[in-house]
Amino acid sequence: MGAAALTGTVLLAAAAVLTVLVAVSWEPLLAFDRSVTEALHRSAVAEPGLTRANRIMTDWVWDPWTMRLLAAAVTVWLWRRGDRLLAVWVAGASALGAALQQAMKALVGRDRPQWPDPVDTAQFAAYPSGHAMTAALTCGLVLWLLHRDGVGGRGWAWAVALATVSVAGVGFTRVYLGVHWPSDVLGGWLLGAAVAAVTAASYERRLLARRTLETGAENECPRTGRSPASPGPGGRSR
Repeated sequence: MGAAALTGTVLLAAAAVLTVLVAVSWEPLLAFDRSVTEALHRSAVAEPGLTRANRIMTDWVWDPWTMRLLAAAVTVWLWRRGDRLLAVWVAGASALGAALQQAMKALVGRDRPQWPDPVDTAQFAAYPSGHAMTAALTCGLVLWLLHRDGVGGRGWAWAVALATVSVAGVGFTRVYLGVHWPSDVLGGWLLGAAVAAVTAASYERRLLARRTLETGAENECPRTGRSPASPGPGGRSR
C-alpha cells in the first residue's frame, strides 16, 4: 500500500470514529465542544471588529464556493495543458467531496450551536463543516499537484504555509462565529484530507495500470500479437 493510500485509510478510519462519537452524543466530546464554543462566542460578542474580520474571511476568502472555483480553475488549466485524465480526477474529487459532505450532514443531522445573541447564521446540519472539508480537500489537491510537478524550495514552503493557514483559519472562523462545534470542523478536516489522499492514490494507481498496458502493447509482435519472447505454437520461445 502506497503512502497516499495508507494516509487516506487512516484518515477515513479517524473520521469514522469521530462520526460515531458525534452520532451517539458522547458526553466528553460534547462537553469539550460546549466549553470551546461558549468561550469563543463570548469573545465574538465582545469584539465586533474581530468578528467582522472573521466573517469576511469565512464568507469570501475561504468560502466553499471560492475553494470550488479554485479547483475548477486548476481543472481547466490541467485540461488545457493536456493532462486530461488528471483534470477529470481533480474535478471528480471536488464533486465527490461536495456529495459526501451533504450525505454526511443528512445522515448525522446534528444541530448547530444556538445562541440568544448570535453573531452569524448558517443553514443545514452542522456535521461536518462544509467550509473546513472543502478547504482541506482543495488545498490537499493543490499541494498534491504541486508535488507531482516537482515544485520545491521556497515555492513549496509558501504553498504549504498558505494551505495550512487557510485550512486552520477557516476552521477557527466557523467555531468563533458560533455556527459550528469544534468536532464539526475536525470532521470536515479529516474527511476533506481523506478524499484528497484517496484521489491521489487512485490516480497514481490508474496511471501505473495505464502505463503497464501501454508498455505491454508496445512489446507485442505486430504480426502475431505476442511478445517477441513469448512461446510459439510448439511451446518454445522464438
